Amino acid sequence: MPEALELEFNERNKRIGILIAILAGILAFTEAAGNNASSDALRGTIEASNTWAFFQAKTIRMTTLRTQADALELTSTQMPAGARQDAVKKQIADWRATAERYDSEPATGEGRKELSAKAKEIEAARDEAAAANSTYDLASGALQLGILLASAAVVTSVLWLAYIGAGLGVVGALFGAFGIWAPHLLGG
Repeated sequence: MPEALELEFNERNKRIGILIAILAGILAFTEAAGNNASSDALRGTIEASNTWAFFQAKTIRMTTLRTQADALELTSTQMPAGARQDAVKKQIADWRATAERYDSEPATGEGRKELSAKAKEIEAARDEAAAANSTYDLASGALQLGILLASAAVVTSVLWLAYIGAGLGVVGALFGAFGIWAPHLLGG
């Protein structure tokens, strides 16, 4: 092989090697970001499930207290006026107040209304993380194919493989950017 041709061959392989290194760096980012997004989605699923379970517990407690208050109120209508009827009315009022607190308790954020809003926020964040994870998976796949084709170009000296690999790398980098700023754009 003539020296000028060998220098050109070596220079081309260096550029392809740099391309592979850049693609590998972007791939490392998309893989790490995808793993983080996957963990966030899983954590969000668990947190949303726990919050909805707390919501259901509050609903059961509230319904039980309201039912008990209604039943006690019905039975107390036959009761003669006096201290006992006053105690029953106080108990009914206490149960109704507690049931209302179970329904909405802004001070602690643990009423049903607040828990429902919180669970919906958690689900939205979880869905965002799941979409980002899907987008990062697409980015990683494109980058891996780009690295594969660029590596094949070095071995086979077929330059168009490096160009296709670079194109896939650009697509992968764009998908990685979508994972950060617009994860739902690709249907995730």
